[in-house]
Amino acid sequence: MRNILTGIKPTGMPHLGNYLGAIRPALTMAEEKNVEARFFIADYHSLNTVRDAELLRSYIYEVAAAWLACGLNPNKVLLYKQSDVPEIFEMTTILMAFTAKGLMNRAHAYKATVDLNRSKGLDDDHGINMGVFTYPVLMAADILLFDTDYVPVGKDQVQHIEMAQDIAGVLNRNYEEELLVIPKSRIDEELMSVPGLDGRKMSKGYNNHIPLFAPEKELQKTVMKIVTNSQGVEEPKNPGECNIFALFRLFASETEERALAKRYRKGGMGWGEAKQNLFALLNSKIAPMRARYDELIRNTEGIDAILTEGAMRARRIAANTIRRLRRAIGVG
Repeated sequence: MRNILTGIKPTGMPHLGNYLGAIRPALTMAEEKNVEARFFIADYHSLNTVRDAELLRSYIYEVAAAWLACGLNPNKVLLYKQSDVPEIFEMTTILMAFTAKGLMNRAHAYKATVDLNRSKGLDDDHGINMGVFTYPVLMAADILLFDTDYVPVGKDQVQHIEMAQDIAGVLNRNYEEELLVIPKSRIDEELMSVPGLDGRKMSKGYNNHIPLFAPEKELQKTVMKIVTNSQGVEEPKNPGECNIFALFRLFASETEERALAKRYRKGGMGWGEAKQNLFALLNSKIAPMRARYDELIRNTEGIDAILTEGAMRARRIAANTIRRLRRAIGVG
């Protein structure tokens, strides 16, 4: 059996990029033969930025409902909250002792914040808490605790997997025993780079995202905001250089993709029509999932029951790893 693991940080309703870049590929991977899938809600990771308790609770439900609405079967796939598995935090403490500070200094997110501070003439560590600085260690604990073989990630997350590999390697070498599985990243080059409304990577940070389960009218309004060039209706257009088409092809069949590409190259189609084609396709794919999502959000007791069961199953797996490590390091 190969173990795969992935998590989503609860920062509000997942967007189209989360679905295409993480949720859909992970659910597809979970259907492969000889795969055991573990998916989690990374609520403690959110604590670095979300400091409103009620808001965080609602975000957790939104992420859980999104996984379930998109097709996750809790009878086949383990779904749990990070905060429900205290072994993760014991694991983090153990890993801290084997993590070089210099490794954390090289973390992309930390370096980017330092560079931003310097550009503003601020102290390097302005606004950086230890949760941000040690974020990669907590992520390594999430991964290593569950004997993970593969982690589906985007290219911007590969460094975190490499850090988990480094930390696990240090610990294994110190005790001359394969105590921790060395994880590998698994990347879908096409799906992991999903363009937002302005052509940059879709992100809530850029405010260029399309909420996954937005009501139909809101979805249409958002799609109509996609940035295009100034070409007129009659001009032929290059589908390879269009944000609308880039999103369309991620949902379309080969026949639908070829048909729209032909319309682009022929001319006679304005950007408004192209956006309407994208909206119609997105809505047809999302509408059934949206209905399920809305139902789950109205009945969060069902989500609670699934997460409670998931926590018990997750803790049984985690306890085995902790027992193994405690024996090896000399505290158990």
